[in-house]
Amino acid sequence: MVTYNQKIRQQKRQDVDQVMNWFGRFSIHLVLIFFALCSLLPLVLIISSSLTDEKTLTRSGYNLIPQQFSTQAYDLILRSPGVILRAYAVTMFTTVLGTVVAVTLMSMLAYALSRPDFILRKPLSFIVFFTMLFNGGIVPYYILMTQYLRVQDTVFAFLLPYFVVGFYVLILRTYFASLPADLIDAARVDGAGEFRIFISIALPLAKPALATIALFTALNYWNDWTTALYFIRDSHLYPLQYLLYIIQSNVQAMQLQSAVGNIAVSDVPSQTTQLAMAVLATGPAAIFFLFFQRYLVRGVTLGAFK
Repeated sequence: MVTYNQKIRQQKRQDVDQVMNWFGRFSIHLVLIFFALCSLLPLVLIISSSLTDEKTLTRSGYNLIPQQFSTQAYDLILRSPGVILRAYAVTMFTTVLGTVVAVTLMSMLAYALSRPDFILRKPLSFIVFFTMLFNGGIVPYYILMTQYLRVQDTVFAFLLPYFVVGFYVLILRTYFASLPADLIDAARVDGAGEFRIFISIALPLAKPALATIALFTALNYWNDWTTALYFIRDSHLYPLQYLLYIIQSNVQAMQLQSAVGNIAVSDVPSQTTQLAMAVLATGPAAIFFLFFQRYLVRGVTLGAFK
């Protein structure tokens, strides 16, 4: 029989446990908020500095709040808004289409390589791994794209390089190989073919890996500017990153002219222009990641429970 004193002691222990649990959760949230603020601080600093007057930024340095508000850098970059919008359209089109096609091709290849009964498993795995160690170099790559594939000044020049990435294929292959073999065998017994197993079983269970590879591939397409440097001469096909690179080169040329006395140094917002370019280049990608992160976390949760 439980006495009154024992009930009091049990209640006190429960109260202490609740307080400790609350304090532990509060401490974890406090640490996470601190790291989140530390991660957001550089982005806020870049945005604030890009909206600061060039002279004030040079004199006072970087601040979280613009001391003298100025949009001179954005006015310089957005002098021709149609060009920027067209570059955004090209980049978004190649990013979305390239990511969908690339994840589809790499997932199909990775699933085939993960099956132990696939005849060409070892030769294809060796070819995929070999591409991670050796490549032909820029000159053979340029000759292949221009003389044989003839994709210069076309959207295919942006799409082809990232359709199949060896490292991503190996990640997906490892994930597919870790799926329960009994589940696949049961699907075969029920009469499902390999393609049906791949679509109905393998892909839903591989959501965490597919979401991660899709994010990495999208960032590769979004940040790519060297492809345009090598193969694109048509200004209507300039992606965002390459267009910003051209603007930065023009600003450096203006700085060179200011050094020889043609124009005043104060008329060239070099530092704020570079910060504004960083905002325009990374801002949409950051927004895309925030929306995509929800599906990424959901895929990880589903894969963990399954």
